[in-house]
Amino acid sequence: MLQSRVLVIALILLLSTTLPEVHSKSIFEKDRRDWLVIPDAFASYIYEAVNKVSPKAGQFLVDAAQIPVIVSTRNFLIRETAKLTIMAEQLIEKLKYMWYTRILGY
Repeated sequence: MLQSRVLVIALILLLSTTLPEVHSKSIFEKDRRDWLVIPDAFASYIYEAVNKVSPKAGQFLVDAAQIPVIVSTRNFLIRETAKLTIMAEQLIEKLKYMWYTRILGY
């Protein structure tokens, strides 16, 4: 049971970021390229719930989020998802161009 709790906490921390930064991001912002904002918001809500019940456990979560392995893994995920987002945007632009030029004849 303890191992599963540790695994859940590690997963939450892996997807989390600095807590004040989460609240400043909008999930539905049109120009967002960061796909991890939804897990960040989710992790923030979990942190707030844990912190209300036990401030000591909340502080543990904050401290664990600063572990270098978690920070480096999260930064890697952010970089790679940003690359994928840019590639998807370029593909959409190419499809729009092809639609307008070849199919609609503009």
